[in-house]
Formats: sequence, C-alpha cells, structure tokens
Amino acid sequence: MDRIWNLKPQGDINTIKHLSAALNVNMAIANLLAQRGIRTFDEARTFFRPRLNDLHDPFLMKDMDKAVARLETAMDNQEKVLIYGDYDVDGTTSVAMMYMFLRDRFKHIEYYIPDRYTEGYGISQKSIEFAKESGITLIVALDCGIKAADKIGLAKEYGIDFIICDHHNPGSTIPDAAAVLDPKRVDCEYPYKELSGCGVGFKFIQAYCRRNSIPEEHAYDLLDLVVVSIASDIVPITGENRVLAYYGLKKLNSDPSPGLKTIINYSGMLGEEMTISDIVFKIGPRLNASGRIEHGKKSVKILINEDQEKLSMLGDEINEYNEIRKTLDRDITQEALNMIEKNDELLKKKSTVLYNRDWHKGVVGIVASRVTESYYRPTVILTESNGLATGSARSVKDFDLYEAIGACSDLLESYGGHMYAAGLTMKIDNIPAFINRFEEVVASTITKKQMVHTIDVDAKLMLSELTPKFVRILNQFEPFGPHNMRPVFVTEDVFDYGTSRLVGKNSEHIKLDLTEPTSSSSIYAGIAFSQSDRFEMVKQGLPFDLCYSVMENEFRGKTNIQLYVRDIKKH
Repeated sequence: MDRIWNLKPQGDINTIKHLSAALNVNMAIANLLAQRGIRTFDEARTFFRPRLNDLHDPFLMKDMDKAVARLETAMDNQEKVLIYGDYDVDGTTSVAMMYMFLRDRFKHIEYYIPDRYTEGYGISQKSIEFAKESGITLIVALDCGIKAADKIGLAKEYGIDFIICDHHNPGSTIPDAAAVLDPKRVDCEYPYKELSGCGVGFKFIQAYCRRNSIPEEHAYDLLDLVVVSIASDIVPITGENRVLAYYGLKKLNSDPSPGLKTIINYSGMLGEEMTISDIVFKIGPRLNASGRIEHGKKSVKILINEDQEKLSMLGDEINEYNEIRKTLDRDITQEALNMIEKNDELLKKKSTVLYNRDWHKGVVGIVASRVTESYYRPTVILTESNGLATGSARSVKDFDLYEAIGACSDLLESYGGHMYAAGLTMKIDNIPAFINRFEEVVASTITKKQMVHTIDVDAKLMLSELTPKFVRILNQFEPFGPHNMRPVFVTEDVFDYGTSRLVGKNSEHIKLDLTEPTSSSSIYAGIAFSQSDRFEMVKQGLPFDLCYSVMENEFRGKTNIQLYVRDIKKH
C-alpha cells in the first residue's frame, strides 16, 4: 500500500537554538522538544524527569470534596458499597483499583461488570435492580455514568447514591448523583482534562488519602493498574498522564500486583522491561478477551486476586479466552477481506460495510480496524445480536466517521462514538439502505488524500546523526504514546551496503544493512517488516529514501541501534 510521508511542522528556530544551548543537546533533539510544546529549560526538566509532586491537587476537581465526604459517611456507617465499571480495560482496571483500596475498609463491598451482550455499555437497568435487591446504598461508578442521568435518577428513588468517576464528555444534563467527578465537565476547572477513567478514580483515592491522613504511597501502589488503563484506552500521554504512566511503568516493571504479574507471565514478558506498546499489544488484549468471549468480571477477578493457585487457574482461563479471541479475529478478518476481494463492486467503493449474522460480536471492532488497515477507507462490520444488526465502525485519518454515521441516523436504532470509532445498531432489514446511504455520504465528503495511509514524520536526519548519545536522549522521551509518539525520521539518499537480505518464515521481511554517501564506511542495521515487495528496489544499487523510527536491539547481551523501517521509497 502506498503511503504519504507527511513532514510535521518544525519547531520555532529561536526556541530550538535556546533549548539546544540550555540542555546541551543537538538541534534535532531540541526540535523534537519544541514540536511537543516545550520551550524552556524548566519545561524540559519536567518532561524528562517527571515527579509525583507534579500531580495536581485532587481537590481542584469539581465535586471531589463531596465524593470524599460521601465515602467517609459510607465508611462510618459501614454501608454496603458496589464498585461498578465497564467491561473494557479502563473499566476493569478501575474497578480492580478501587476494590483493592476499599476492601479492607468495608465489611460489605462488591464489584459489578455489566455483560457486553445482555446489558451493553454503561450503567445498566439490571445493575440497579441488583443493587436494590442486595441492599447496596452507594455505587462508585468508574469509566462510565456521566450520561446515565435516567438510571442514576432511578437508583436515587431506590435510596441508592452514586459517586461517578468518568472521563467522557458529559451530555446536556449532569446526573443527580452524590458527586460527579469528570474533568471534562464544563464547570470543572481541573487543570488536566485527559485522564483515563482509572485516572479519575486514582485522583479520588488520592483525595481520600489526603483528607484522612493516609500515606499517599497507598495510592501510588496502584499505579501499575493506572498505567495499564492509560495505555489501553489510548489517552494522551502528556501532562499528568505522563507522570502517572512514568511511575506506573516503574511499578509494573519492578513490583506488579500478583494479578498483573500473572498476566505478564502469560504474555511471555516476565523479566523484560515493559513499555506502553507492550501493554497495548500484550496486556490489554488479554484483559479485554474475557469481556469479549465470556464476561469482563473475570478480568477483575484476576487483577484483585492474591492466591497463587487461583491466579494460575484464572490465568489459564484468560489465556484460553485470548487464544479464542485471536482465532476469531484471524478467521473473521480473513472472511471479511475475502468478501471484498471477490466482489468488484465492493472493491470500487469509498467505504466498506460488511454483515454476517454468524460473526462474533466481541471481535467485530478488532476486525473493523484490520479491514480499515488493509483497504484504508471508513469501515463498518456488522453481526446479529438479539434480532438486530449490531457492530463497530472505524475511520481513516481526518475523516469524521461519527458525523457520517449520524447522516444515516434515521436508519439506526442507536449509535455512539467519536470521530475515529463508533458502535451502531439497526434493524436487519435496514442494512441494504444503510450500505447505500453510508457510501453516498462517504463518497461525497472524503478526499483522495484521506484514503491514502499517511505517516507523520517528525524530522529529516542523516544516519550519521544517530549517535549513541542521540539514542540515549531519545529513550528519555519515553513513555511514548498519543501526543508523544515515538519519533519518526526520514533519511534520503541511502544505499544497500550489499548484504541486505530477506528473512522470515516466508521471506516476508527485509533485514537491511545501509550506508549513506557521506559515511560509506559506517553500516546501519534496520528491519522492514512485511515489505518484501521493496526488496528489488533496495538491491538495485540505486539510492532510496527511508522512513523509520530508532530502536535498540539487544542480542546476546549486546545492545545495538536498529532502524524500525516503516516505509521505503525511490529517491
């Protein structure tokens, strides 16, 4: 697939020169800092050396005093408390974190995760009825609840209070709860708006510790769960999230909770230094798998457990769910791609909408992402559930998927989401009309540029600039993630040293040995995954251009610089 290399705006030259001199770093590093909004020595120090003291006062969040007071009342009266959260990673880590903090402080405490298939996302009617029957008088809702005014109103009629810890955009009505913690409330002046749901829950715990003279280390011990939520929920790793992620990774790598340690072990990462990327691709999918295949409460169960025998059993179960998820993901993705490849009409379209009543509801979102990657156009994958067509949609860069689906709202029973991802439900009879309408909307609004995969490039470099000092400083930009992605560079006019070769089971990857005219004696190693179609270009002996990130590769105790090649083009 052809890709556009988009060179991002470079930093202000005066800022770059100032940072270069103040920090004693080269201009390329100073430019990367300037691109991230860093202008002064102090801002750079905060970026490179995050401190827990940099965390904001939790009581700056609207309703935090009310939330702490209501929890104190519940504790004084030993009320029955329910910890509620969604079935995704942010929800399950939030519930596990809050439950672990409160379980020694309440005699009667339970947790509740809604069933993906029978209850759906958010606060469910079934959960309110369960709370009523169980004598629950306080529900702490995490990663959901900000738009559940009707359900929370019903709970209040039953004598059940809510403390909401959410991070999604509120609707027009703020629920009538005992406290509503959400930095995205328009009347909330909390300085940082991008916390995960688990992050909002953490601020609640931090506030409770401060108000009750509990050492904040009790809260910091839970940061391994917070970083898993930050990574898996794809929130920006800036500001306060960067501090939480930085110390969360330290905890995850040095002393993870028994449940997370079990999951890390099953992922094959035990004893290795984990990054945000490792959480996204190895920890998150395992925690998500139980909610996709069976029930999300299994994820909470393993996260809060400390009994090694039970942890082994739960680890086996979650690993099995993940294997089932991977098989479903692979098989359904292949079926979806085959449907497109064998249909000339589908191939010509600007959008993809596919329906199969037998596809597993738990993986349609993953399949939508994979199909979007393959054909790079807005994609909707539908299956049947409870007599309706339901599914997930994914978009391409800069195309507003939510708006396009909204233009078809008269054909839908419900929909929700944002610019790049959405969920939707419709009558099965409406699928043909939806396919046509969605294609009309997309075809009339999407641009040619939006239908070509774009790689955002931070800067152009010479390979000779990739010195050990450069890479050492680059590593200090971690943790990488949204709004602080691993830098991408372009080097033009490079050559094959003569020893580049195809590798992999099916010779699908290129192991590169590269030189450039200005330093022909130096060899730079790189790996280009799944780019064997570029091999002939590399071996022609002519110059080519390289788009890559810089990684460190450890082999037999020796660490070497390696280029992770994203794309190769003729010079």
